[in-house]
Amino acid sequence: MLFYTVMKPLVQVALRVFFRRIEVRHPERMHLPGPLLLAGNHPNTLMDPLLAAVNRSQPIAFLAKSTFFQNPVLRAIMESGNSIPIYRAQDTGKGGLATPAERTAQNEASFGRCYDYLGIGGTIMIFPEGTSVSERRLRPLKTGAARIALGAEARHDFKLGLQVVPVATNYFDPSKFRSDVLLNVAPPIRVADYAAAYARSPDEAADQLTEAIRVALERRLVISRDAADDAFVQQIERTFGDHLNPDDDPNTLYDNFQLTRTLLQALLWAEQEFPERLAEAKGRLENYLTELRRHGLSDEALDDQRRGSMAGLLNLVLGAPVWLYGVLNNYLPYILPSAVAKRATKEAEFVAPIMLVVGMITFPLAYALQIAAVHHWLTHDWRLTLLYGLSLPLTGFYALSYWSTLSARLRRLRVARLFRRAPAVGQALLAQRAGLVAELQEAREAYLTAR
Repeated sequence: MLFYTVMKPLVQVALRVFFRRIEVRHPERMHLPGPLLLAGNHPNTLMDPLLAAVNRSQPIAFLAKSTFFQNPVLRAIMESGNSIPIYRAQDTGKGGLATPAERTAQNEASFGRCYDYLGIGGTIMIFPEGTSVSERRLRPLKTGAARIALGAEARHDFKLGLQVVPVATNYFDPSKFRSDVLLNVAPPIRVADYAAAYARSPDEAADQLTEAIRVALERRLVISRDAADDAFVQQIERTFGDHLNPDDDPNTLYDNFQLTRTLLQALLWAEQEFPERLAEAKGRLENYLTELRRHGLSDEALDDQRRGSMAGLLNLVLGAPVWLYGVLNNYLPYILPSAVAKRATKEAEFVAPIMLVVGMITFPLAYALQIAAVHHWLTHDWRLTLLYGLSLPLTGFYALSYWSTLSARLRRLRVARLFRRAPAVGQALLAQRAGLVAELQEAREAYLTAR
């Protein structure tokens, strides 16, 4: 239980730093009394269980693939995090793992641990997809989660009160620092409702419960058909999202989630209704974005051609020293996690966890060394040293905000320069943009009418 006594507060801070916003829809469902089995999709390896762990006050036991327990150091970490090994068929024979018969026996022992844990009112989380792949899709679910839930209830004559809560995790940019994540939590499923089906056939009951979990997750996930559809919809969101979602509530991510789901559904509808027109629209969008990139512009800057205010310019000038101070003091611990992740893996689903873990090391270590050096060579006064220490994270966040503001202003200046030097090019871009926006609005109204 080391994770919950020592590591959980540190992980909470790390996640709040890594993600710009973590939103839990229906958070009360994450705090239902045990026994509880959380069943989630699994797009981002370590991040998925950590997000669940920090958003439930009661400790959670996690089922994890047995290969994580082979290395002694990793095994100690997994066990301190309250993890239970599960032995998958594809892992048999790897690294000296068990034969199929031994694997079955080991899984029976792991299932027994789950039954015991649930029997005392505990919470377990399992990812029924079985593997972690960074896709906006839900892969076929294994029946293991349902079998554990039904087995635990059967031990208590279906009077345990166990509930299964599907947790749909939606990342808006899973490998990017300061991105957003939405945990869309489904209503609980009472396992006792499957008692009659279990009496007839445990396999049939497991299939039915697995199907109920699948349906609950699919209704709360952004699911794309393939990478091409996903890329096209993300282009539309980034470019014209504000126009397609004019009533967006800045206080919630749920509006963005709904927009993405609607766009993906509308894309499938458009392919059936007017495929040739859709193909032409895709071509025009790609041409427009290519032209923007050629001139070093962004659609947002082209759409908003207002001159920056003098107050904004003054803030940038006066804030430059603070920005520089923040960069100098935070650059190394900030850049190292990304550099390590890029060298360590090519798998998108592993990038964010590596960045998080490395960041949890680099920032405290760098801050400790800097504070010690400043105290030893400069301040010699604990009060001044304390002020310096407090300034490190504050100016680090300020530097991120400052750079975002500065970049937006520079993009607007590039637009102004283009219209001054080549007004015909600027007007052509505006015409392209207006045509695309009008066509998207027309398609949106047609889809909503037909739906």
